[in-house]
Amino acid sequence: MSGITEEDRKKALKGILRQLHAGVSPDQVKERFRQFLEGVSSLEIAKIEQELVSEGVSREEIQRLCDVHLAIFKEQLEKQQFEVAPASPIGILLEEHKMLQQITQKLSVLAEKMQTAESLEAIKEDLAQLKHIAEELLEAEKHYLREENALFPVLEKHGITEPPAIMWIEHNQLREKKKQLKNLLENIANVSFPDFKRQLGELANAINSALNSHIFKENNILFPTAQRVVTEQEWASMRADFDEIGYCCFTPEHLITKPAKTVEKPIAEETSMPEDTLQFETGSLTKEEVEAILNTLPVDVTFVNKDDAVKYFNKAEKRIFVRTKAILGRKVQLCHPQKSIHVVNRILEAFKKGEKDVAEFWIQVGDRLIHIRYFAVRDKNGKYLGTMEVTQDITDIKKIEGQKRLLDWEG
Repeated sequence: MSGITEEDRKKALKGILRQLHAGVSPDQVKERFRQFLEGVSSLEIAKIEQELVSEGVSREEIQRLCDVHLAIFKEQLEKQQFEVAPASPIGILLEEHKMLQQITQKLSVLAEKMQTAESLEAIKEDLAQLKHIAEELLEAEKHYLREENALFPVLEKHGITEPPAIMWIEHNQLREKKKQLKNLLENIANVSFPDFKRQLGELANAINSALNSHIFKENNILFPTAQRVVTEQEWASMRADFDEIGYCCFTPEHLITKPAKTVEKPIAEETSMPEDTLQFETGSLTKEEVEAILNTLPVDVTFVNKDDAVKYFNKAEKRIFVRTKAILGRKVQLCHPQKSIHVVNRILEAFKKGEKDVAEFWIQVGDRLIHIRYFAVRDKNGKYLGTMEVTQDITDIKKIEGQKRLLDWEG
């Protein structure tokens, strides 16, 4: 509508969200602000929700009311069109969304069919299909990891921080529901058949509803926003990160086929000491040697500088947790789920004050025991330089008994 400035629309959109938060019905709000909704973009919505968070509205409340927001903005968002190359990061994520919706639709159909079954014996074939679906849904973890570790950090560098944070909250909610489905199917013998059917129906509905809502938000707000702000160079780097993290069992193969690797020319041997030699108190190493040593360590190492920004991570052969170059420069707080940020801040504060030098934890990941340690890194005078995270799979180490000497080695 002519005469409406960008600032007018921003104020109106903030007014819409505030009225929704106050309990005004979506239909009333839509009618009242109809003139301002024409042509609203995903980027505008993302920035306005971000401003609301900075003004004190919690992420959890924004996330809880996102479905109400969409009831208002859905018509305008669906009018948006953006072109995307099929094998680009967004093209791959969009295609995976279609596959995920097909999988959850099968889940809903099977769950509904089972409601009329009389006994466990009658659903043996359907139960096998359900277990396969549950595995496919868990396999979507790589989809989430690519978004969280490759797409979200790039958006954050462009000032888009709140929409990714809200999507991460929803990822964790979906993860929990999918684990519940897997546990239910694995422990079916421990519940009565009527209880199994009830729980299955509830989980199928919850997963289907949550996933469809989440996908709509990403497809119509997050991804179009990314298309507007991410540069060509960033897309290329992001695609490399996608390849490194890996894909899902249902990701179409033609989208992820890697180009043939180019053969690098061998580096000529230097007769004199290389220019990039680093002289340490106990010896000297070239940059190449330092990098190779750090990558050979049987642990994941990440270094966060004194300003809480991720500055370095090694590339261990069997990395435990995903790390991509996109996280470099990212605040470490943004690398953790919302629920654990307060603990991260307490550890960093204790390190900076000199109250603690180490914090350690251990968690079970599948059948592996993972040891996580944080170390305060200080200079010779005790000045805090940053924090080093060291993560190690200690499952097999815990099984060691007796002794095995050097002379016992057989190759």
